[in-house]
Amino acid sequence: QVQLVESGGGLVQIGGSLRLSCVASGTIFSINVLGWYRQAPGKQRELVATMTSGGRINYEDSVKGRFAISGATAKHTVYLQMDSLAPEDTAVYYCYGRMAPNSDPQGEYIYWGRGTQVTVSS
Repeated sequence: QVQLVESGGGLVQIGGSLRLSCVASGTIFSINVLGWYRQAPGKQRELVATMTSGGRINYEDSVKGRFAISGATAKHTVYLQMDSLAPEDTAVYYCYGRMAPNSDPQGEYIYWGRGTQVTVSS
């Protein structure tokens, strides 16, 4: 069984910062991608940032220059440093992983955390 557990959300003022953390645990054979998605009320879930086991990083355009993803798939951890937060960043942030469990080392499955709320207020 594989789990992704996020932490670090909360309430912050406009222009403030937050750091999200996510740890993957369980019977994991390998991790190909770790990252973050978010879903605002009434909107679809959207990609925020991802990183691959090969070191490739991808950001959604609106967070470039403000957010930074870090961590290591080999260490089963991913972080999201969020600076210069704006009201439009308010959403539930979900940890995302593409990985192979021990039960199927050649496969690739998508896993989600339960989400952590980030609220940016004035």
